[in-house]
Amino acid sequence: MNKTDQGAERQAESVYKIFRASEWRDAAAAGVFAGSADDRRDGFIHLSAAQQVAGTLARHFPGEAGLVLAAIPAARLEPALRWETSRGGALFPHLYGVLPVAAVSARWLLAVDADGLHQLPALPDGEPAAP
Repeated sequence: MNKTDQGAERQAESVYKIFRASEWRDAAAAGVFAGSADDRRDGFIHLSAAQQVAGTLARHFPGEAGLVLAAIPAARLEPALRWETSRGGALFPHLYGVLPVAAVSARWLLAVDADGLHQLPALPDGEPAAP
């Protein structure tokens, strides 16, 4: 199990979830998202901070079209939201529970350019860093 840094829990105002279009449609219809196959395997829903979104897209969704990026105010997920050490020692937000669709404050359909890179919006917590 990853080590949790309790002091990092309030490091971002919003966290982000990347959905495949079918996952978003199913979640919207159900009112909750219980996680992707990877989320369920790992026992939590994988989220990203604003500066981690581009790297998550490049690593797990390269060139994939039809993705939905959802912003969720971190406070709406407490106390089930934990910041834990993950890729490269960085702290990533993990949700231990379901994600209520009503908690989503904004969402974007991500376009993919000719080079296969996702075109990201400016996010409230700052521009996502390049992968």
